[in-house]
Amino acid sequence: MGGSVDTVKKNAETLVAATKEIGLDVKAHKTKYMTVTRDQNAGRIHSMKTDNISIERVEEFKYLGTTLTNQNSIREEIKSRLKLGSVCYYSVQNLLSSRSLSKNLNIKIYRSIILPVVLYGCETWSLTLKEERRLRVFENRVLRRVFGPKRDEVTGERRKLHNEELMDLYSLPNIVRVVKSRRMRWARHVARMGRGEVCTGF
Repeated sequence: MGGSVDTVKKNAETLVAATKEIGLDVKAHKTKYMTVTRDQNAGRIHSMKTDNISIERVEEFKYLGTTLTNQNSIREEIKSRLKLGSVCYYSVQNLLSSRSLSKNLNIKIYRSIILPVVLYGCETWSLTLKEERRLRVFENRVLRRVFGPKRDEVTGERRKLHNEELMDLYSLPNIVRVVKSRRMRWARHVARMGRGEVCTGF
């Protein structure tokens, strides 16, 4: 990391030299660099050369399972998380609608299997209203599977539950409130660590 491309280049050269001393090599095709700035014209060179190794510049990459972008945007990360959450949802959707399982158990399946996949790394998210809506749409889709359709009192036909009805049936904090709660908990944890306090149970 560095405040400029030149600093990153020097750090990369130091890394390459240090790895050679212990018999390791930096693989150029596996190494990328990214410029994070509001000025998208900054550092727009295609690659950075150091010690005969060409390091490609990218606009996003995945680090420890999280997608990082040059605009520090979480839109792509949430999109990726929702995609993975959908895969997880489809793998257990028959369980979620099973009449042999209670609604409480189905909700536990959602909160223990699907929700952690979607909210991985959410402590660092800065949500817009649009992203909040996308998260709520996903959660409502799962909850409609859990609670099933409702018979309309006027027409007698079965219909999907409205969002307000889902909120009444689902008494636990919705997905957006969970994200904000985890962000606050993470912020308090960081603040305590900054004061040198020892934290447990986080």
